[in-house]
This record gives sequence, C-alpha cells and structure tokens, in this order.
Amino acid sequence: MIGFESILRSARVAGREPLLYAVTPPRVTTPPERVAQLAERTLERLAVMDVDALVLYDLVDEADRSEAERPFPFLQTRDPAEYLENWLGEWQGPSIVYRCVGKYDESELRAWMLAQPGTVGTVFVGAASAGTPVQTDLRTAQRLRAAVRRDLPIGGVAIPERHTTRGDEHARLLRKQAAGCTYFISQVVYDLGAAKDLASDYAYACRQARVPPVPIFFTLSLCGSAKTLDFLHWLGVDVPRWMRNEMLHADDTLEASMAFCLQTARELAEFCRYLRLPFGFNVESVSMRRDEIEATVELARAVRGIIGEGSR
Repeated sequence: MIGFESILRSARVAGREPLLYAVTPPRVTTPPERVAQLAERTLERLAVMDVDALVLYDLVDEADRSEAERPFPFLQTRDPAEYLENWLGEWQGPSIVYRCVGKYDESELRAWMLAQPGTVGTVFVGAASAGTPVQTDLRTAQRLRAAVRRDLPIGGVAIPERHTTRGDEHARLLRKQAAGCTYFISQVVYDLGAAKDLASDYAYACRQARVPPVPIFFTLSLCGSAKTLDFLHWLGVDVPRWMRNEMLHADDTLEASMAFCLQTARELAEFCRYLRLPFGFNVESVSMRRDEIEATVELARAVRGIIGEGSR
C-alpha cells in the first residue's frame, strides 16, 4: 500500500524532506467540460514536478473571521474528495484531502472516512471562531476518526501567527498529536520569525515531553497583487510591513514574492535541520491567474532543489 505515511519514510531514506503541492477544486458553477480541462492541466503540472503528495483544500466562507470586508467574494468550490475521485484519477501518488469538519454531520464524516483508500490522508480543520455554528466540532471529529478509521493518516493545522499572539500554538500541536495527528500543515508563511518561533518551541516541548516530533509542512504561496496582499491579511496571515512595502513597490510583485518565498524556504530548512525537527514544504496553487499558476510550478521546482540540498 502506497500511502501518505510511506512518503515520509521514503523521503527520509532518500535523504530529503517531502514536498506537497496544494490546489483548490474548481467552483461548483464550473461546467463539467471546464472542470475536465482544469483537472487535465493540474495533472500536466504534477507530471513535471517532483512532488510527494497532492493536497486538496476544502473551503468555507469564514465570514465571521473578521469584521473587515472580504477582499475577494467567497465562491463555493466542489468537494475536494469528489474532485480527486472523479477528475484526478490519473494521479497515482498519495493525496491529502482537507475536511472543514463543521460542514459535515458525524454520519457524513464516518461514511467518507470508511470509503477512503490507503493512498488518502486528511487534515481536519475546525471553525474559524468559537461562535461559528458547526455540525461537528474538531474534537468530536478526531474522536470519530479514532473510533472508525484509526489507520487513516490525519494531520492538523499549524498557525504561526496564533503562536505570536497567544504563545501556545506548540501546546496545541502537542494536544493534536496526542489526538492522532502524525503531521501538521501550516498556514501560509510570510513571517519567518513567527514560523521559527513555533518550530523552536514545538521541538523543545517535544523533547521535554519525551515524545518524537512529527513533520511540519510549511506552506508557501505566491502573491501577485496588492489585492492578494489584502486577502492574506484578511485570512490572518502576517506579512511584515517591510515585506509588504517591497512587494507593493517592486516592478514585479510576483517576482518579489517568489524571492521572499524561496528565502523563507532556505532559512526554515536550515533552521529545522539544526533543530532536528522533521519538516517539509507545501506549495499551494490557489490563484485563478495563469501567470501565478505557472509561477507556482516554478516555485515548487525551486523548493525541491532547496530540499535536495539537504542530501548532499
């Protein structure tokens, strides 16, 4: 069985860290023939990238995340599990299907988990705020998975910005790990210091608790416009002021963003190796603009080179 857990082992044997590539399913209003075209292009891009697993995001409105107006309107997307099964069947590698558990009742989650093959893992995502009405909360979903599909690899979300404001994200990771998480995928990283703080506190907390740390996949995402910067801020991603200034005043915002993402990858890779903390990167492609999508492929290939440096 070739599953997500096996890619972690094979990557370590190869002397490099795993690389994930994340996409958002097409909108529900997208005609089937267009969905087929988009899926084909995704498969073509995967064919030229040496990635270890495909990540498919599950989206919710999150209107209560912020009182500020959302820079981009929320557009409902296809179910990521359905998109993977019906449109991306040619992908033979492991996949990680996100589940915003508040959208589903327990019977839906149970049925989905029981139906998953050994090549699929998941990430359970809780509500954006405590006041968000949900059908299933995160802890209930974790207990359900332990009861019905303990062998289903499950990951958790890591948020460096929350660690900056609350100082306890490493403790959250340990609790999620105790609940069954065997990897974490971070929110988009632009604040390198926040990511390093979380990595350090988590690594040393694991040593103190005498538990082995599990991999953290740091998410890298390109930004090609001022409006995308505003959206990152709305999502809670901290883009340092100096970096925002540089991207806004650059001749090419996308090119500047690429440079910052690669520098972040280099420094995080070096720091995590120093900490002896297992890690990898998750390069996401969520833009609808062709130039940004193609640049993301370039970013993924460059990050693979950075990861490969660790085996030399």
